[in-house]
Amino acid sequence: MIQNVKIVVVDHDKLVRDFTIDVLEFCVNREVRAFDNGKEAWEYIQKSDNVHIIISDADVPVMNGFDLLKNVKETFPDKTYILMSQHYKNEKTAKELGADAFLAKPFYIDELFELVQQYVVAA
Repeated sequence: MIQNVKIVVVDHDKLVRDFTIDVLEFCVNREVRAFDNGKEAWEYIQKSDNVHIIISDADVPVMNGFDLLKNVKETFPDKTYILMSQHYKNEKTAKELGADAFLAKPFYIDELFELVQQYVVAA
């Protein structure tokens, strides 16, 4: 189990991003860094060796969640990547690209909490 899990959240929708951050920081008690586009998140992930989990929406600007997923899994295959999308058809593509999990939007707090806890405990 990782003691100080660090999570990156990527979502261009401020409401969803803030909700996700609140759940992770207050309910799961994890350190979270948030970005509204994939390119800035990727730049941060490359420079920071202490990111454990990436939770990204598929439809983020500049670098979409699929391209971010490809980059992460090619460079850091041990990092956990959870792809979120309101389009259920994206689940198959996410799995094919190596996503560890898919979170359908809209989601419940319990779903997010359970997913994150699963990967924190598994590590």
